[in-house]
Amino acid sequence: MSVISPLARAAVAAEASEAGSRHRSTDPRGPAGGSPLTADRPLVGFTVAITADRRRDELAALLERRGARVMVAPALRIVPIEDDLRLREATLALVRRPPTITVVSTAIGLRGWMEAAEGWGVADRLTDALRGGYLIARGAKARGALRAIGLAEHWSPASESCQDVLEHLLDRGVAGERIAVQLHGSEQPEFTGALRAAGAEVVEALAYRWVRPPDPVPLRRLVDAIAARQVDAVAFTSAPASESVLAAAGPERDQMLTAFREGVLAACVGPVTAAPLQAAGVPCVWPPRARLGALARTIVDELPARCPSMRVAGSTVSVRGHAVVVDGVVRPLAQAPMAILRALAAARGRVLSRAELLATLPRGSAEHAVEMAVNRLRAALGGPAFVQTVVKRGYRLRLD
Repeated sequence: MSVISPLARAAVAAEASEAGSRHRSTDPRGPAGGSPLTADRPLVGFTVAITADRRRDELAALLERRGARVMVAPALRIVPIEDDLRLREATLALVRRPPTITVVSTAIGLRGWMEAAEGWGVADRLTDALRGGYLIARGAKARGALRAIGLAEHWSPASESCQDVLEHLLDRGVAGERIAVQLHGSEQPEFTGALRAAGAEVVEALAYRWVRPPDPVPLRRLVDAIAARQVDAVAFTSAPASESVLAAAGPERDQMLTAFREGVLAACVGPVTAAPLQAAGVPCVWPPRARLGALARTIVDELPARCPSMRVAGSTVSVRGHAVVVDGVVRPLAQAPMAILRALAAARGRVLSRAELLATLPRGSAEHAVEMAVNRLRAALGGPAFVQTVVKRGYRLRLD
């Protein structure tokens, strides 16, 4: 079931009660309906969705601390398989006859493998078996996990890409080598098949699997929210999660992809995570280092920069996801006046008819709903001067 925190419920109910899977944020409104935008909370007014399962609370806290409203919709979950017979057999085979090369793909995978080996009483022997060979760590986290058990990598790609690992091994030559590959989440037939085709003996160790979340409703709601542009950014922390969101879109895939291409930010922890989205034509951003803190900073840098300010009726106005900033004061808006404001801002001073504005409101809205939404918008902005009525034609923003 999705959960909406008490702090976020008042702001969410009027805007997207059916769109979010879990909202967690504070409402920045003060007694007068607004509060100053501060440097330590630059994401106030924005909604960010998180697709991670593991460490989702950590990422949510980083974003909420900066003022964002957070929607959590895990795209996948990790299931340990320490009792898997295949993993046990692979582990014992490597203890009996150590590998000459070991590829460590993920930190969580190596930790899970060592925990399983501990349960079987062979953790020390497995560590010794790996120590004697050439060690490759796919990324920084894998390097850290190796060092935590007293081992040091011989090589690691700057890209953290499996393809670069494969090219490095093939360039190095693998004929006659015994290679242990710690897989991450699923089999990798292209990777292991290429090694076998080059003459290597490959032993696969899969310590966990990616599976779909037990409750599909949050992910379904996330897809709907992206397609409806009710989120401003989506944070992706693994390539399987990116693939899962694309797969979950179903008939709304084109609409969701259009939303990504036209405004919803796809923020990825690194280029490997971004690859499935980029293959679908989604523009992505990622930090120089694959870390959650760096991902949060990238979102902080990107979202406000996408909302340039306008001068309207003598005030500086910036339109955000579910709020407007007027002269540095954040004023949250409900869905209807927010939709009207976005349309008027996009028109850049051009008059929009009631029919044009009605088309921006939820289906089934009557024409008088436009007038009501305009009145609420004027009140939120600070007075009637911001939105001008043009008799018999419609409405326009009074741009300076």
